[in-house]
Amino acid sequence: MRILALLALILAAVPGPVGAQTTPAPVAPAADPSLTARSRELIAVVAGSGDFNGYFAPSFHAAIPKEKWDAVVASMTGQMGKPLAIDRLTPVTPFSANLRVRFERGVVNAQIAIDPAPPHQVVGLLFTGSEMAGDTLDKLTADIRALPGTTGLGIYALGEDAPRLIAGIASDKAMPLGSAFKLWVLGELAREVGAGERKWSDVLPIGPASLPSGITQNWPTGSPVTIQTLATLMISISDNTATDTLVSLEGERLDGFVAQVGVPGLAPILTTRQMFALKLPANADLATQWAATGAPSERRKWLETNAPRLRTAPIDPMMFAGRPTKIDTLEWFASPADTARMFDWFRKEGGETALSLLAINPGIDPTTRAKFDYVGFKGGSEPGVVTLNFLVKRKDGRWLAIAGGWHRGDAGVEEARFTMLMTRALVLLADAPLLK
Repeated sequence: MRILALLALILAAVPGPVGAQTTPAPVAPAADPSLTARSRELIAVVAGSGDFNGYFAPSFHAAIPKEKWDAVVASMTGQMGKPLAIDRLTPVTPFSANLRVRFERGVVNAQIAIDPAPPHQVVGLLFTGSEMAGDTLDKLTADIRALPGTTGLGIYALGEDAPRLIAGIASDKAMPLGSAFKLWVLGELAREVGAGERKWSDVLPIGPASLPSGITQNWPTGSPVTIQTLATLMISISDNTATDTLVSLEGERLDGFVAQVGVPGLAPILTTRQMFALKLPANADLATQWAATGAPSERRKWLETNAPRLRTAPIDPMMFAGRPTKIDTLEWFASPADTARMFDWFRKEGGETALSLLAINPGIDPTTRAKFDYVGFKGGSEPGVVTLNFLVKRKDGRWLAIAGGWHRGDAGVEEARFTMLMTRALVLLADAPLLK
């Protein structure tokens, strides 16, 4: 339950935490001529007239087969039109760069990396966001609304009062969150620290392993880790085992926090392992019982009764390799409005550490990130579900919350397509005159 890379990418640098000390930027390296040449060849490969097999390295083919590449390109060109030229190449190293690729209807930002050894095939490529010419919020919401399945969107101005809706699609309707539920787990942790009930430096043992995403599922059970480390992994790489450890730590206090911030239907929050276990066909009876259990207090009692079976169920690492699995009944649910209120709570009451953790992985390309003074992010995904949620501070000091989701029970969703749509939203909102 994480946001997958749109295309294979070798390495991506992200901004450091809020308040981190900065050092003077190093002098940009010169691009190797082979990088410039391969970047120019990208236009033909995207257009379908280039040599896909020869352009990309075998490692890229293994990660992104031709049919997947074709689907991503079809989605992109459907929005942006034909690729025309590389408008700008900014080297990161002699063999990697950030690109601005001009299309008929706008610009797409990309990151590219090539093999330093001849024939210098492309080993990493990531399309990170688009900027459409003549774009408007009305056009954007129309494009999101036209996606197959169900969509939700909430764009909110944040101030002293409650979040104010600027634009939305079913912004008050609960939708599947995927890993975005981890925002509330972080929120309760920040509340406890702020109340003096615990410290970010407190140490606790890692709990039982869940499925990836993450890394701590491979660590020895019981490894001592600070709460801040677990929270960092939970938010920045959506580590499921780290999340479950924190959910178990918070217990019923998490139920109270969820009710406090106005999402009582989210409580009690299941661990990722419990959710995976409930989605297994062998536990269909438990899934039916869970769906039929109403009030949060009743669900908490049900969880305590059935915890042993959920804890010992052999979860299948391949369970998310296929079609959507019970996403309308077995998920974590909240509306874009709920997510905006959670972000507003972080801004007002969460403290600097929580805001710093949200900013480690901004979820967008460096060019779009640079348009804001601050970007906090948490997304979520599984087959049939994608959510992308941002807390941003504009250059003029105004704060915004942008929460969007797309789900469908009959097929997967195109994460690349939705990422580009949400990036369009951020580009539009960076200096939108309607906020002045």
